[in-house]
Amino acid sequence: MSYGVRVEISGDYACFSRPELKVERVSYEVITPSAARGILEAVLWKPAIRYVIDKIDVCAPIRFDNIRRNEVNSKVQYRSIEDAEKKLAAGELYLSASSERAQRAAMVLRDVRYVVSCHFEMTDKAGPTDSEEKFACMLRRRLEKGQCYHQPYLGAREFPASLRLIPDGETAPSPIGESRPLGLMLYDIDYVKAAGKDGRETVTEFKPMYFMAAMRNGSIDLRDVEVLR
Repeated sequence: MSYGVRVEISGDYACFSRPELKVERVSYEVITPSAARGILEAVLWKPAIRYVIDKIDVCAPIRFDNIRRNEVNSKVQYRSIEDAEKKLAAGELYLSASSERAQRAAMVLRDVRYVVSCHFEMTDKAGPTDSEEKFACMLRRRLEKGQCYHQPYLGAREFPASLRLIPDGETAPSPIGESRPLGLMLYDIDYVKAAGKDGRETVTEFKPMYFMAAMRNGSIDLRDVEVLR
């Protein structure tokens, strides 16, 4: 038996940044699978489960808008945090946002609405009492009550997302009747882990995964995509 969940995600603005265009932000035309997973994890995350995005329905016309956003030119380096831990605050952890601020242009999406269909896969962290049905019920309950660990957002924290559970039997919003190739799109990030000197697993490498995305009659089917690493 399948324990899939359908969630309607909407917002005034969204920016799912293309990694090849880092300085001036340019959004993909639709939400990426990894962004959809991140929104769902803001509602419910457990080590025992992994979200699998099955389908994305685009339910609002794809429209872009040019805006300017305040960003900072630099960031606190991870090496500085390590130095501060080892040498008792020897590293520089302070960052002055006012002196580092810069305005950058961004091409963002406007008035977005998606219906995301997903299911769970159990991980090696699952316990004997864990099951897909259990976590599907938890996710549905939290969505109905509007509960989340942090505010879900559409690619950037200043673009909050509104979520609504689509109950079983209810007709979901219709996708737009448009088909177009979307090109190479980020699918997810593969976090390569290895045992450290203390025996604990740590992330040693981040490997992006891509796929050739295509929208057919407003829907992006992710069930049989070929992932490129």
